[in-house]
Amino acid sequence: MGLVQVAQHAEDLDRAAAFYTDLLGRPPSARFDPPGLLFFDLDGVRLLLDIGAPAALLYLRVDDVAATVERLRGQGVVVESEPHVIFRHEDDTLGPAGTDEWHAFVRDSEGNLVGLVQLG
Repeated sequence: MGLVQVAQHAEDLDRAAAFYTDLLGRPPSARFDPPGLLFFDLDGVRLLLDIGAPAALLYLRVDDVAATVERLRGQGVVVESEPHVIFRHEDDTLGPAGTDEWHAFVRDSEGNLVGLVQLG
């Protein structure tokens, strides 16, 4: 069993498409209008943006959480929580042993909270 798709609420697909294209560094993989569905491919897991979906808390892996937050802040994105170490991986249960896991939280164009995660 594996995760196939996660849905996120989006009131305005054009606005959400622009935000996530910038954040993810890739364009949408598909759009269907009607009914108003926008998809991004996240390494084999589909991110669906849909007006009918409930808000979800997404955690997206980034290479450099501090640089990503500063880039987004410069574009007017609301930063809810600055980059900080969440915990240190003592073993490899949830990440590479001996590394710190960093998190930050921002608001997407639709008002949803999005977690940014740097592993290692």
